[in-house]
Amino acid sequence: MTELGLFPLGIVLLPGEQLPLHIFEERYKELIGECLDDDGEFGLVYADDEGIRDVGTRARVAEVLTRFEDGRLNVLVEGGERFTLDELTDGRSFHTGYVSPLADDDDPAEADAIDEALRLFSRLREVTGSEVGVPESATPQLSFALAGKVELPADAKIELLREVSERRRIEQVQDLLENAVLTAQRIRRAAERAATNGKVDLG
Repeated sequence: MTELGLFPLGIVLLPGEQLPLHIFEERYKELIGECLDDDGEFGLVYADDEGIRDVGTRARVAEVLTRFEDGRLNVLVEGGERFTLDELTDGRSFHTGYVSPLADDDDPAEADAIDEALRLFSRLREVTGSEVGVPESATPQLSFALAGKVELPADAKIELLREVSERRRIEQVQDLLENAVLTAQRIRRAAERAATNGKVDLG
């Protein structure tokens, strides 16, 4: 176990995912400042009214976007390795805790499942008109690479974080992408109907 500075947020960060953060609280200015000085990592953990979850992601500042005169920061962080939060600790202005690595089992995804997940992702791009890049099929932990490019509910992302089988994660991502495609199609059809007031345009 190692002790890690924690940043509880109502956001889930997946490995490899990038996320912009606005740092304004003094305690988190201190935490991010130390990470920048030492090229260190902090732990991003999901927190809500029910408390802090026991699984999170190591994060590193990939880029400082803006430094404000009052010390506030806009930063871009990138997710690294997952961890389990074993015990909260104290003694610092920010949250800290003992964490243990959360590693995958040797259970890779099957080629057919990978192809289907990529097909669904491409279909989602098509329906939404998105230009986000498509990950390569050989990308390590492809499930996280795909899920990190789609707006997903926090509970779904936490499930992915907890899962230690890439095979099962790809299956979960398939389901999430399929639902996202259906939702996007419904939204597009509704927008098209609204644009014509539900009537045929005779020009």
